[in-house]
Amino acid sequence: MIVDVHSHTPQYRGAVPPERRKINPAWRPDRAVSSVYNWEEYLAEQAPADITIVFGVAWHPGDSTGGVNGIDESSDMPGNVNDKTAAFASAYPERLIGFMSLHPHDPRALEELERCRGDLGLRGIKLGANYQIFHPLESRVLAIYERAQNYGLPILFHQGTSPVRMAPIRYAHPLLMDEVAMRYPDLKIIMAHLGHPWTVDTAVVIRKHPNVYADISGLFYRTFGFYEAMIKATEWNVLDKLLFASDYPVTTAAETFESLRKVNSIVEGTNFPRVPEEELEAIIYRDSLALLGLS
Repeated sequence: MIVDVHSHTPQYRGAVPPERRKINPAWRPDRAVSSVYNWEEYLAEQAPADITIVFGVAWHPGDSTGGVNGIDESSDMPGNVNDKTAAFASAYPERLIGFMSLHPHDPRALEELERCRGDLGLRGIKLGANYQIFHPLESRVLAIYERAQNYGLPILFHQGTSPVRMAPIRYAHPLLMDEVAMRYPDLKIIMAHLGHPWTVDTAVVIRKHPNVYADISGLFYRTFGFYEAMIKATEWNVLDKLLFASDYPVTTAAETFESLRKVNSIVEGTNFPRVPEEELEAIIYRDSLALLGLS
């Protein structure tokens, strides 16, 4: 079974109005990405994954609690980011697991956590400290970590750089996760993107903490960087802590596992080290749900 632990909720259930289509050239260097899509497009492109974790992002305080009964003009689904994820995930329970997104600066964040966990059936949390502009160790987010640890809700953190100009990169440095994990040792943490470009920092953090993992989303299209990251993971003996992930719509499950299998091609015919092929297959078929307590 292939489990993809990182994808983003479609904005539309039905057809996307042509004027709402957005093409983003900044997310990957080899091609532009359609950043507005619908349920049908998502399901077709993610078909190679048996189960996918899906979530939105509460970019601003109030995004996850201020519009529960409102209408988002950029979507044909009512409610906030978590309502949209829950509607999508509950429509395809055999294929999707929904995560909530909370903004730590929202005074109702913990109320939303309870609503998402109880009423909506969302089973984990997505946070992006750089995008949401909070320090990962500030007091307002510690309450979320504690509640998540108590409930067994894994948290997926955006880790590493981003082209979003107003997203402070230092808030997404992987060494901050070392301190979070020391304070909350039973909290299941996924460090997205192997913390690119600080992939060796990510490797040493996941090596240190039993409940901290990294996903491989959004890496393969920088060919040498991807190879280098996987070699670092090999040398630090943490390939078993890497989870398969795509970052749809930035990439798809199919192109991610195809590229993973070809990661050594860049050093073909040289004496450079290679990532063991059996370990690459193990990443693709890893039982991430069991590791995260989501089986």
